[in-house]
This record gives sequence, C-alpha cells and structure tokens, in this order.
Amino acid sequence: MTMSKDRKPAGESWESFADRRIREASEQGEFDKLPGLGQPIPGIDEPLDENWWVRQKLRNEGLSVVPPTIEARRKREQALEKVPSLGSEQAVRRLLEKVNETIREAQFSAAAGPAKGVHPVDIEQVVQQWREQRAEPQQP
Repeated sequence: MTMSKDRKPAGESWESFADRRIREASEQGEFDKLPGLGQPIPGIDEPLDENWWVRQKLRNEGLSVVPPTIEARRKREQALEKVPSLGSEQAVRRLLEKVNETIREAQFSAAAGPAKGVHPVDIEQVVQQWREQRAEPQQP
C-alpha cells in the first residue's frame, strides 16, 4: 500500500507532520510569491475583535448593518449638505426625491431601528432656500 504525502503517516504526530509539510512547501518556493508578501498584517496592532471576520466581509462586500432609519438619516444629512453645490433646480429636486424614497423605505422597513424615525425632506422649502442662496450676491 502506497502512502500519499498528503496524508499523515501512522506513528507521526500531527505537529511533526504539519511542520514537515510547511518546511517542504517552503523549500519548494510555495510561499515565495504570496499576496501581501513583505507587507504588514492588516489590523495586527488593533485590539482583539471576535467579529473581525464579519466586519471585514461586510467591508469587502460594501454592505452595512446600520438600521434603515439611521442610514436614511445619514443620507438625508448628506443630501442637504450637497444641495448648495448643485447647479440646477432639477438636480436639487431629483436628489431630494431620491432621498425621500430612501426615507419612505426605511419607515416601512421591518428591520429594528430607533424609535424616533427620520422625516422626509420638504422639497419645496429646500428648493426655495436653494433659490434664495443662488440669488444672493457672492462675497469676494
């Protein structure tokens, strides 16, 4: 019966088997061109986090576990900050309508979130403020 080199031989400890396999792989150059070679290990100096892999997966996938209400509140704030830089009333309305749709989805979401929700943006009021700001003479 022939023994595969991938299987631990009877009588050899697991530690010895693993050490031998690592040494052989190293001698064959298996570790020479691994991604990240010579780079610091990400997060090595950070405090221990038992859920590090969950956070990394979410970050890699671009996902968020923030409740929909909080996410909608954040998007509302970002949109209101962006409004003064927009060049047309149509762009302002389009942005605010999109934000209001996100807010409505959050309001009807079954996901848990803060008791105090977020309210839709009063588009007409914001558009009026945008018009007034554009009509003001610019300071040098």
